[in-house]
Amino acid sequence: MISWNNLDTLTSFQELSKTKQVNLAEVMSGENGAERVKNYSVPMAAGLAYNYAAKKVDDEVLAALVKLAEEAQLADKFKALYNGEVINTGEKRLVLHHMTRGQLGDPVTADGVDKRTFYVEQQQKIADFANKVHAGEITNAAGEKFTTVVQIGIGGSDLGPRAMYLALENWAKKNGTFKMEAKFISNVDPDDAAAVLNSIDVAHSIFVLVSKSGTTLETLTNESFVKDALKNAGLDASKHMIAVTSETSPLAKSADYLAAFFMDDYIGGRFSSTSAVGGAVLSLAFGPEVFAQFLDGAAEEDKLSASEEVLKNPEMLDALIGVYERNVLGYPATTVLPYSQALSRFPAHLQQADMESNGKSVNRFGEPVNYPTGPVLFGEPGTNGQHSFYQLLHQGTDIVPLQFVGFKNSQIGTDVVIEDSTSQQKLCANVAAQIVAFACGKEDENRNKNFEGGRPSSIIIGDQLDPKALGALLAHFENKIMFQGFLWNVNSFDQEGVQLGKVLAKKVLAHETDGALKVYSDLLNI
Repeated sequence: MISWNNLDTLTSFQELSKTKQVNLAEVMSGENGAERVKNYSVPMAAGLAYNYAAKKVDDEVLAALVKLAEEAQLADKFKALYNGEVINTGEKRLVLHHMTRGQLGDPVTADGVDKRTFYVEQQQKIADFANKVHAGEITNAAGEKFTTVVQIGIGGSDLGPRAMYLALENWAKKNGTFKMEAKFISNVDPDDAAAVLNSIDVAHSIFVLVSKSGTTLETLTNESFVKDALKNAGLDASKHMIAVTSETSPLAKSADYLAAFFMDDYIGGRFSSTSAVGGAVLSLAFGPEVFAQFLDGAAEEDKLSASEEVLKNPEMLDALIGVYERNVLGYPATTVLPYSQALSRFPAHLQQADMESNGKSVNRFGEPVNYPTGPVLFGEPGTNGQHSFYQLLHQGTDIVPLQFVGFKNSQIGTDVVIEDSTSQQKLCANVAAQIVAFACGKEDENRNKNFEGGRPSSIIIGDQLDPKALGALLAHFENKIMFQGFLWNVNSFDQEGVQLGKVLAKKVLAHETDGALKVYSDLLNI
């Protein structure tokens, strides 16, 4: 029997709060540090590893975290989720994004169909369509191949797929699987759509409209922008557009699209990269086989997340340490720092995935919680970030836990030796140095040059960023977010916080305003 209880009511959380705080600079110095780095590591899928040696944990803290995981029933709650219980209590929905990449538990039936079968069928439809586009069986009106795919969406329909495309673009070019360039239009700002349209040959472009409901204002506005551009070029828009939507939306059977691929209400936008939302654009860009490898990596990581052994479950352990940092150590933010330019938009995707999921102040039953929940999350690729906001991270008044991601090898394999080391070696040297610098610091009589250290971090290390590794990396963070939501007893799968602004914006456009809203509307010449 699963019980949903607030974090501060759990006996194990009270015990965790009483554990002695680890002196990170001390345990990470000398041979002690060397042993920690070797021992505080958990294997992940696709050859990745989660290393938490530079976190403020020891055997006592870890034992308390294991008790917390057991009392909070994290493994049981994940099992209930993937077996089809209604976990999204706010919208009274199942949560099934894991099923887009594999079957973890029992068959799940909803809307009268087996959901795993449904997702596989959509993936196969997308694969068949993409293969026909690549083979020149589906062409533009002149019988010419499409060379560019443009995704039109916002939020989860943009951030995740865009981040995944950029993560694999160079890898695909190097490995001969690059099929089509992808572009993305998301912002309702007309400059966004105009900039993309000015950078492509619309006659050889296929557009993917992504809207679950078929009513998303920003997306439909951008669709009209694109249709006007196609019309002005003398092109039939219906021969250049496909839709990713729900089976009940007005887009599902519209003659305005070459094809429609379906998603459902059981996959939130921010968790939709492994569904048709990511599948269409990534399969067109790189080929269905690459998308399948991406799914395989995510599926393998999901299996690890289902383990009841906390210290062998990378996602559960990462989540528990994060809650310890947020609710015991009192750290208000966290940062994701990929030392891989290919992951340049991955932190932006995680901002939505994490902050939209766990940025809640009431529990699953609508009752206020008396403790902090989701932290502020931000990040940029290293080494760029080192020359930007690392100053605050090293010497600022707030301690911000860090999540590094690093790979031993680059995606393209081309490098240059300067001063006896390659670019990739310089990149990896920087991430290793930063972990130790944050943890150990450096004493100096000049206070301006003094580094206190004690700033915790973890790192996910892999051999190379390829489709399977990317899938595993994505699943790691998705499942970490889920486990943290369970611990905070919030509903991580709705997002009411994005609704109020939409409602007021519609009032502004309808000129149904008064008070401050009217004045701001007038100032902006609406």
